[in-house]
Amino acid sequence: MIEANYTVTGMTCDHCVRSVTEEITKIGSVADVRVDLPTGAVTVRSAEPVSAADVREAIEEAGYELAAD
Repeated sequence: MIEANYTVTGMTCDHCVRSVTEEITKIGSVADVRVDLPTGAVTVRSAEPVSAADVREAIEEAGYELAAD
């Protein structure tokens, strides 16, 4: 498994967490998504590498923003 970490801004509730999780899970090869609401930390586990652009697009589709590194 490959693990990548991101920070998402704008999440304020459990619905936000569900939305982000649902959109990232739609990306092929993603096996698991963990979201920590208080910190905005998102961990994506996948069988193959997932591009940061795909993750950014999924997060934006959910209505949130990927924090700049």
